[in-house]
Amino acid sequence: MNNSHSDALVFFGATGDLAYKKIFPALQAMVKRGHLNVPVVGVAKAGWNLEQLKARAHDSLEKHGGVDQAAFEKLSSLLRYVDGDYQDAETFKALGRELKTAQRPAHYLAIPPTMFEAVLEQLTHCGCTTDARIIVEKPFGHDLESARHLNQVLLRKFDESSIFRIDHYLGKRPVHNMVVFRFTNAFMEAFWNRNYIESVQITMAEDFGVQGRGGFYDQTGTIRDVVQNHLFQVLCNLAMEAPVRMDSESIRDEKVKVLKAIAALEEKNIVRGQFRGYLDEKGVAPNSKVETFAALRLDVNSWRWHGVPFYIRAGKYLPVTCTEIVCRLRKPPTVIPADELQSNYLRFRISPDVGIAMGMMVMAPGEKLVGESAEMIASQQPNAEEMDAYERVLGDAMAGDATLFAREDYVEEAWRIVDPVLKKGTPVYPYEPKCWGPNEVERVTPPGGWHDPIVRQEPSSATKAA
Repeated sequence: MNNSHSDALVFFGATGDLAYKKIFPALQAMVKRGHLNVPVVGVAKAGWNLEQLKARAHDSLEKHGGVDQAAFEKLSSLLRYVDGDYQDAETFKALGRELKTAQRPAHYLAIPPTMFEAVLEQLTHCGCTTDARIIVEKPFGHDLESARHLNQVLLRKFDESSIFRIDHYLGKRPVHNMVVFRFTNAFMEAFWNRNYIESVQITMAEDFGVQGRGGFYDQTGTIRDVVQNHLFQVLCNLAMEAPVRMDSESIRDEKVKVLKAIAALEEKNIVRGQFRGYLDEKGVAPNSKVETFAALRLDVNSWRWHGVPFYIRAGKYLPVTCTEIVCRLRKPPTVIPADELQSNYLRFRISPDVGIAMGMMVMAPGEKLVGESAEMIASQQPNAEEMDAYERVLGDAMAGDATLFAREDYVEEAWRIVDPVLKKGTPVYPYEPKCWGPNEVERVTPPGGWHDPIVRQEPSSATKAA
């Protein structure tokens, strides 16, 4: 462990759902790799003791990935627990006693943003913020105004270099790999610009609804939930220029430049939808106008991308669960006949599988010089030993590597783009479950139409037996 690495991890919200589903599995994985060997102090108001927290951690691992006995025993020896109210000074005095000689703790606020200010005040009063890092979960505000307020709250107590805003989506290897693919392959630069690319489309589809989280989703919607954070990050990975250095600030500088080149979203360039049956979900207002689907067009007005439209589509209860990007190239002039001359394209599949495909025209079967479309696919099976997203981002935050974290200016630029249309309350159109959104989505459609992802199903055991 180097001198800048955090020497303790404190996570507020230790008894919550996020800890149960994501944090404990990530902590065990970090222990297993030898990346975690410092005290881990859980803080919550649940009336629990340390043994109950350990039991919760064990149950979490049984349900989410499995228990590695040796790693769990090590994790269990690192666990500490403080029970108390976040506004009670005694809670933080107890935390100080648990931290003992820790000089560089990392405080992970896995709690609602409304609680941040109270926790930061108490951490300051008990002397736990000196040389510390703060890790916060999205959402980073509900709109531009609240995002600015949240940033002010954080920056009153911490320098920007010590603030780590988690968007776990950036911790996914395929998302991060897009940057490597772009900047380590010389052939990409030859056509990765407005002269050859006609349009770019990003689809994030889920074939399920809100899964009992109607109360949360009705305060959020698709744009706030995945577009202005996850999918804007994907867009930036596609559109950014090569950083001058590979340090975190240089990389994040280039991403912010992309957002600065995008004008605020206009009403004509967005279609929102809501699947039929959403209003019957528990916790959803009977007259809710929250979108469960969004399609939008953005223009990146930079030298490289001027005139190339970027389209984003995301939603619940669509035909498949899949995230992929399709970059269509301009059609060349040709004298070779074809049933229909298709655009060449590059397709990135992020999930559920990982792959890169190139669409092209080839000679059709037979002896005549006639073209037909084909696709060449390079796929990669997930490696069971790869880091989970939360393991990666927690490890990077404790090590002080901010590359995968949103910076203050990035957060505010992202909200600037979507804030006007969210405030205007554009129409929400109904759509049937398991289709690609409302009919009105035709207003926001890429040249050549949307490329609908196809997810190949594994054959069932019965099929294999046959």
